[in-house]
Amino acid sequence: MTQEHPITPPSEGLVLQWSDEWYKAKVKHMNREQHLCLQAARWGADMELKECCLWVAQESREACRQLQAHRRPRPLGLKEQALNELQFSFSRGYLKKEAADTIRQALESLPS
Repeated sequence: MTQEHPITPPSEGLVLQWSDEWYKAKVKHMNREQHLCLQAARWGADMELKECCLWVAQESREACRQLQAHRRPRPLGLKEQALNELQFSFSRGYLKKEAADTIRQALESLPS
């Protein structure tokens, strides 16, 4: 008797999509197999996170949001990166306070 495990591998179509993405992007720092393994690992982790969130959401939607934020933090946007660099440069004495304040105000006025 065979029983399908609740965590199944990605579909062949998804693997082909990842392969096409690798060819189109011409990823130089990893070969095709590494790229496919990385995408499959991400996909599996996302499936696990989705199931965890379904379970946690029964108790608290906020807890689910926090779980997702901690397990899959979003990359910083350019604005956030620039503000971090500004803080670093100011704290190291590379910028005067007035210059740092002006740059900070300009960055904060930009949409996220």
